[in-house]
Amino acid sequence: MQEDQPLGQASAQIDRARHDRCLRPSIAGFFDEATNTVSYVAHDPKTHEAAIIDSVLDFEAASGRTSNGSADRIIEYITSKNLKVTWLIETHAHADHISAAPYLQEKLGGKLAIGRGIIRVQEVFGKLFNAGTDFERDGSQFDKLFDDGETFRLGELESIALHVPGHTPADMAFVIGDAAFVGDTIFMPDFGTARADFPGGDAHQLFRSIRRLLSLPNETRLFLCHDYKAPGRDDYAWETTVGQQRESNVHVKDGVTEDEFVEMRTSRDKTLAMPNLIMPSVQVNIRGGRLPDPEDNGVSYIKIPVNAV
Repeated sequence: MQEDQPLGQASAQIDRARHDRCLRPSIAGFFDEATNTVSYVAHDPKTHEAAIIDSVLDFEAASGRTSNGSADRIIEYITSKNLKVTWLIETHAHADHISAAPYLQEKLGGKLAIGRGIIRVQEVFGKLFNAGTDFERDGSQFDKLFDDGETFRLGELESIALHVPGHTPADMAFVIGDAAFVGDTIFMPDFGTARADFPGGDAHQLFRSIRRLLSLPNETRLFLCHDYKAPGRDDYAWETTVGQQRESNVHVKDGVTEDEFVEMRTSRDKTLAMPNLIMPSVQVNIRGGRLPDPEDNGVSYIKIPVNAV
């Protein structure tokens, strides 16, 4: 079997951070109950450099109005901690909420980043929404496209990007110190895993991506993008560990085979409705969180393809 060098690099980085507290990020989570999304601010306690991960722009579908309450909570936190934003990271092009990255970038600065797989997502959804030739399908709406195994710094903290496709082709996990921000690959152990039936999704790929993440050291902190409160649990939760997932994840704990997972995931996905905000979210998020260009009346419009999905 070919050695997974990026995984080895990530594991070594996590081990170093586990043995030296100065190499671990401080992390704050911001839960948006309307979309069940968790946004994060991770920062280097020494340099105060910060990354904002998977931010949320509030959107009222019935009226088509946006607002910035969720993003402003993050701004207040960053201001109160005297942090300097250097990265605005998207783990993937979300189908259940609109990114607030452009608003936050305007207020706080930083580079907007996503995985290079966004180009494939732009191709697929650019056609679905008939975005036209003016819509660039090359990821140029983002400041940085990360490749698998690419390293970066958050202040003095070691960080690495891992490609974890399956939910979508563009999903990335970003490991900062000893903490992995895993997007929509996996949920809390009592809830399971993400769906794999969106265009470009693949349950086989998702299983392999999750098992890749679960090959990191057991102590690795995992920060999840969503929580839906599994039956019997009263509180929202979004932090777990590799060891906890391997021991008890209801879909993909140790001992579950790829074929068993794919059969479960495929059957389960057939019962799931599309996310309420999939049409506005994907349309905006493939543009880096920017609304479609205004039409000649100065108004931006969201398209809904009829009988096309």
